[in-house]
Amino acid sequence: MKALTDTQYIRQLVSEGEHCHQDFKFEISDARKIARSLSAFANTEGGRLLIGVKDNGKIAGVRSDEEIYMIEAATMYCKPKVELETQTYKVEGKTVLEIRINETVSKPVYALDEMDKPWAYIRIKDENILATPVHLKMWQHSKKPEGALVTFTEREQRLLDVLKEKEKLSLNQCCKLCRLNHKTTCELLADFIRFGLVELVFHGHKFYFKLNKE
Repeated sequence: MKALTDTQYIRQLVSEGEHCHQDFKFEISDARKIARSLSAFANTEGGRLLIGVKDNGKIAGVRSDEEIYMIEAATMYCKPKVELETQTYKVEGKTVLEIRINETVSKPVYALDEMDKPWAYIRIKDENILATPVHLKMWQHSKKPEGALVTFTEREQRLLDVLKEKEKLSLNQCCKLCRLNHKTTCELLADFIRFGLVELVFHGHKFYFKLNKE
């Protein structure tokens, strides 16, 4: 099979548009914003950034070497640091930078904001979405040894009963209806999702929880 030229390869990627594994960046003007994308891809299923491509898919090209160096700076704003694979391509006289990010084994990867406060992101469709406290608990619980015992008491049953009655509930609604504090509710939901009892759904730019009826 004939190898693709740089132009054919990048055009093929661009034709896919932005999705859960691909994001276009016209330029890199803020390393911290890029860190959010790195966090989201690392915490989800991995993906790629195409630098020098506009949101509409038009090839603009990387405008300066400084942008390439800012990619490395962006990794410094990730905790732990994200490992990248970088490749440059020439497309009609313009340089496009492909940044590949693998899914990390030990989640979460945080991105530091302007106050150096850590935030974890996940990738949903073509957006980087802030992870919820339940995501953080799920990742924490995934590190527990297999076969770890989980107690099942009245509070667990109460939460399952409430979810059974409603189509879907937000985290705050779960807390209120079950008369449980925020931390306990996050712990329970994380375990329920881990064992397939509850689904985490994203709708209208909000996360909801629903009973898995399968």
